[in-house]
Amino acid sequence: MSYTAKQRELLRLWQKGGLRRINLLEGSVSSGKTWVSLVLWAFWVASMPQAKSYLMCGKSLIALKRNCLLLLQELVGESNFTFSIQAKEGYLFGRRVFLEGANDARSESKIRGMTLQGAYCDELTQFPEDFFTMLLSRLRLPGAKLIATTNPDAPLHWLKTKYIDRAGELDFLDVTFTLDDNTTLPRDYVDNLKKEYTGVFYDRFILGRWTKAQGLVYPFFNEKDYTIDTQDGAGRYFVSIDYGTTNPCVFGLWRLNKGHAVMVKEYYFASREEHEQKTDDEYYADLEKFTQGCKIEQVILDPSAASFKAVIRKHGKFSVKNAKNDVLDGIRITSTLMKGGHMLFDKSCKNTIKEFGAYAWDEKKHEDAVIKENDHSMDQIRYFAATVLAREVKACGN
Repeated sequence: MSYTAKQRELLRLWQKGGLRRINLLEGSVSSGKTWVSLVLWAFWVASMPQAKSYLMCGKSLIALKRNCLLLLQELVGESNFTFSIQAKEGYLFGRRVFLEGANDARSESKIRGMTLQGAYCDELTQFPEDFFTMLLSRLRLPGAKLIATTNPDAPLHWLKTKYIDRAGELDFLDVTFTLDDNTTLPRDYVDNLKKEYTGVFYDRFILGRWTKAQGLVYPFFNEKDYTIDTQDGAGRYFVSIDYGTTNPCVFGLWRLNKGHAVMVKEYYFASREEHEQKTDDEYYADLEKFTQGCKIEQVILDPSAASFKAVIRKHGKFSVKNAKNDVLDGIRITSTLMKGGHMLFDKSCKNTIKEFGAYAWDEKKHEDAVIKENDHSMDQIRYFAATVLAREVKACGN
């Protein structure tokens, strides 16, 4: 294995007995923290009692498998680590490792009653605080340790205020990794990554800072760089919908070609301004008219719009899919795709362009949240980016 200087420093600390009860590796994306955390976890588990129990957890089991389990298996070999997501357990150097997701406040009940020698947490800021509190109470054997990774979040996040800021009072090791610490990365990849992030995401995911989200959500947007006069062209067509009854209902027609998408036109119906409300059947008729002349591959729909989805499916013309609706992750994905040159907007999309200039973070909230105004086209853009475009960009390798 080849280690960066920062990674070697951490492993030397472990060899000298410098790990604490809680060990947090935090910092920017692609900084090498997850990779070395798994190396550290494997070395440490292999040195601990075989008859004891261990736990690995992520926001979900799928995320844990994608981010950690497959990589751990690659690092130590399948003969040394096997796992089953269905059984929610694995074996690492003969030690039994339970696997859990921590996706909501009820998750803490999954680990009640456990007695653990060690635990590993992936992306700890995404965990409910109750789960983490319960987890610490389960680490009750002599020499028990927790190893965790995370990107920074808001400065008033519970992990920052209750643990990191109190590191001197606790048995707590906090190691910060930055993008530039990972000297194994190609220079052009690092340069492009720095260009693709902006605002609060640049501060957190590139600089590794615990920064408050403030100002406009997409401060880089301007009509000169992000709007065009579209013409007919090759591509696959999608519709993304943020459904509303009293709030505006927005459709976006998207043309996708080789990892690049253009929002060709918009439908924007604000019932309060129009002084009338439309039924689901009326919205469906508008959808057919809106897409006339285009072969629509899929309609990406606000997952809360169950009644409208039922109407669309009843007619049998369109394939409909629930949108991925993690707001913060969707904003980050959209921001990265836009900065990477993968998303443009037709100049006719006046309401969308207007929303870009007003879509802002709610600075009154302690946690990251957007002001729930001027966000309807912003939501359908986020749905399309997170559900369709991000996957296509990855598949195209660009």
